[in-house]
Amino acid sequence: MSEHPVRLGGVHHAAYRCKDAKETVEWYERVLGMEYVSAFSEDHVPSTGDYDPYMHIFLDAGNGNVLAFFELPTQKDMGRDENTPAWVQHLAFKVGSEDELLAAKTHIESLGIDVLGPTHHGIFKSIYFFDPNGHRVELAADIGTDDQYAELKRVAVPMLEEWSRTKKAPRHADWLHEIARQEHASKN
Repeated sequence: MSEHPVRLGGVHHAAYRCKDAKETVEWYERVLGMEYVSAFSEDHVPSTGDYDPYMHIFLDAGNGNVLAFFELPTQKDMGRDENTPAWVQHLAFKVGSEDELLAAKTHIESLGIDVLGPTHHGIFKSIYFFDPNGHRVELAADIGTDDQYAELKRVAVPMLEEWSRTKKAPRHADWLHEIARQEHASKN
């Protein structure tokens, strides 16, 4: 197989809409410790030339990852895709350990933010909450073993093929759910 002509070097940034750029910067700094690194503001969109004033802000999410937002004051109020459940579209950030995840939960709750979790996903645990723009945010701590990650990679293609045919959850990774069930049972 020849080398693919597109050679990605990672995610440059992921961009979402925000209601208020300043409020968003302050929230991500206070809640997640992100550093506000830069901004662009124009009256005309460079790619289209359309008149549409905007503020485009960039926050450091760690490891060279950047989260960006656009404030669009002349557009209709922000909404969300009402045909997609609120839990589907989200921003997920990695933390270094389960202890860090629990410490983050304590910190975020101390700011008066409702937090769901931790939720056990077999190979990682997560907490969930919403930013001031209504975007769901997830913090995740990997807890799986190398063998578990290798097994998930091994079954990835057959799972996708089965899903594509049946549109029902393939059972190739039931062991993940069993891990979570066993941990839940041992705590109760």
